[in-house]
Formats: sequence, C-alpha cells, structure tokens
Amino acid sequence: MIGLGLGDVREVALLAAHCDDLAIGMGGTLLTLKQTYPDVRVRALVLGGAGTPREAEERAALAALAGDVDLTILDLPDGRAPAHWDRIKDAMGEFARAGDADLVFAPQRNDAHQDHRLVAELAPTEFRDHLILGYEILKWETDTPQPVLIHPLEPAVAAEKLRVLMSSYASQQSKDWYDEAAFAALMRLRGVQCHHEHAEAFVVEKLVLTLTDRRLTGAS
Repeated sequence: MIGLGLGDVREVALLAAHCDDLAIGMGGTLLTLKQTYPDVRVRALVLGGAGTPREAEERAALAALAGDVDLTILDLPDGRAPAHWDRIKDAMGEFARAGDADLVFAPQRNDAHQDHRLVAELAPTEFRDHLILGYEILKWETDTPQPVLIHPLEPAVAAEKLRVLMSSYASQQSKDWYDEAAFAALMRLRGVQCHHEHAEAFVVEKLVLTLTDRRLTGAS
C-alpha cells in the first residue's frame, strides 16, 4: 500500500457544523494524533449547540478524544447554516487567524447536509494555504464519498472511538442511524480498503507534491 506521511504537527484546526460531527467523522484520527503528537495544539470551531445539553456532550467527547481542546461552540440553529453565511464566514475567519494550523479537518464538500456542505465550502476560503482533509459523516443520506486518503486505526483506537460515541452523546441515541454497529461498519469498510481491520477516510481536494532535489540537500 502506497503511503503518504506528515512531518511534525504542532497545531490542528477542526471545523464542524454540529456537536458529534467530529467524533463521528474523525474520532479515531483525533485519538491517534494526540497519541503520536502529545503536545499538539487542537483547536475546534463548531457552529451550533452552545447553551444546550449538546455543548456539554461535545466538550466531554472531545476531551476524551484529544485532551485539552481549545473549543468554540456557536449557537446557530441546526439546518439553517446557509441563512447565516455572513456570521459563519466571519467566525471562521477569526478562528483561522487566531491560530497557526499545520493541518485542517472539515466536512467534505459533497455532503448532502446543507450545514456540513457550507462549512466545507468556506474552509478553503479562510485556510487558503493549508492541507484540508474532508471527513465523512455517516447518516441517513446516501452521500458516502469515494475518498482517496485512508488512515488506518489501531484496534484499541477504533474501540475507544465507539465507546466515546455511544457514551457521550445521549441526545442522539434515539436516531435510528446512530448506533455502534453502523459506525463500526464504516470503519471496517475503510479498513478493508487499506488492508487493515479499521480505518477512517478523508477527501482531499488539493495536495501539493514537493520533490526535493537531492543535489541541493547534499544527500549521496
């Protein structure tokens, strides 16, 4: 399997429309990032849920997945993000300028949910020179992407992601698509596609390849 590695990761920026999007789309990757780079700074912007029980759920879940997260949660109504374009654009710009991210995670642009899709569309307008990885959010719409970047997960990491999803978001338990078997199935599918037991996958829209001239580095 052909691989692509990252250098040192000092800061990661996370963008989401709703509380639980990050845990669903990249909970295992967050766990792995924190294990691999213990000192990484994790910053997150979530558009909705402030002042509701969902805020407490999100803070607990992200703490379990990534430790000390610099988390900003706004109070935008679910399903109405396009009507608040100006506020979201301003908030995302302020969020981007407040940090120095080496890596950015956001929803993927072809997500059928209008809130997710707007975050995906605005992300590259504020993080213009960053590597942005688009995570997939399992739900009832048939919008599962065909990702080209797959991140294998250790079995213990996959198990912990499932534990956090099922223990942290009590408000979501009544939804018929929100169950452990569904989340495990998607991780297993992505694992099959990279010869591992479990994995998470991401959509990449633009990636710049730099081939270092060995003559300039002094390598033999």
